[in-house]
Amino acid sequence: MSSSNQQPIGGSREPVRVNHTLRNTIIAVVVIAVLAVAVFFGYRALSGGNDSAAKGSQSNPVKIGVVGKTDPQWTAFESKARQAGIYVDIVDFQDYTSENPALDSGDLDLNEFQHLLYLANYNVQNGKSLQPIGGTAVYPLGLYSDQAKNVSDITAGSTIAIPNDETNQARAIGVLQSAGLVTLKGTWTPFASPADIDTTASKVELTPLKAEQVANSLKDPKVAAGVINNDYVKDAGLNPKDAIFSDNADTESARPYINVFVARKADADNPTYLKLVKIFQSKEVLDALQSESGGTAAFADKYSAQDLQGFLATIEKEARASE
Repeated sequence: MSSSNQQPIGGSREPVRVNHTLRNTIIAVVVIAVLAVAVFFGYRALSGGNDSAAKGSQSNPVKIGVVGKTDPQWTAFESKARQAGIYVDIVDFQDYTSENPALDSGDLDLNEFQHLLYLANYNVQNGKSLQPIGGTAVYPLGLYSDQAKNVSDITAGSTIAIPNDETNQARAIGVLQSAGLVTLKGTWTPFASPADIDTTASKVELTPLKAEQVANSLKDPKVAAGVINNDYVKDAGLNPKDAIFSDNADTESARPYINVFVARKADADNPTYLKLVKIFQSKEVLDALQSESGGTAAFADKYSAQDLQGFLATIEKEARASE
C-alpha cells in the first residue's frame, strides 16, 4: 500500500498563528503612560514642587516677600537660616502694593516690608486678617531743608512739603507737631490729615506731594523744608543725620510704624516662621540692617508676636473709627 495518502500519526496539522499586534500596542501605551507619570513627579520633586515636604525643607522653602532682596540684611538672614536648617526663598517686589495680596492668596508664606499701620489699613480696607509675628525696626521720619540749619530757622508762613499718602502724611504731621511747626485741633492719631490742623495757630503751611517728589521739592526756593520718607533719603543724596528734626522711634506714638514680619492668621503660631523671626533678630542680621539704614534704625525686637498683634488690633479699631 502506498503511504503517500496516509496522515502522520496523531493527525498533526499546521499550527494556527494568532495576531497579537493590538494587544502589544495597548501594553506599550500603558507602559509609556506609567513612565511619563513617574518622570513628571520625579521632576517636581527635584524642582522644588513637592508641596508635601516639610515647610522650610530644600524642596519646600519658606517664601518671603520683600522690597530690596539684595539688601545686606537679607543675604545675612538667608545664610543664618540655612545654618539653622531652614531653607528660604526671598521673593523680590518692586513696590508695596502686591506683597499682602500675594501672602493672602498663599503665593507667599511671609512678608517683611511694612509697618503696623500699613498692615492695619490693608486689613480694614480689604476685610483681611493678616497678622504680625515679629518686629524688626522703626525708622525715624526726618525733616530736611536746604535753607534751614535748625527748626528755629524756619520762618512763620513758610511752606513745608509732606508725603501725600495716607500713612506717611499722618506721621509727617506728627513730626511737625513735635517740632512745634503745626498745631492740631485735637489729639494726634495715625490717621491725622491736613484737615485736622489748626491753620491759624500753626507756624507753617503744608504742601502734600507724592513721597518720591518731596526730596526734589527742596530745590524750590518757595519750599523751606520737607518731611522725607527714609526710602527716598539715600536716593536723593541726603544723609539721614542731616535731618534738622526727626521723631523719637522709641515712643508709644511710634508703635504704628514698627516694621514687622507678617503671616496669615492660621500661621501666626507656626514654629518655623517664629524661628525665622528670631534668626532675623540676631546680631549679625541686625548689624547688616543697621548698616543699610545708615545708622538710623531703632530695633523693635523686644516685642512678642502677641504684643504686636495687640498693637495691630488697636490701630485697626482707630482705622475703622476714622472711616
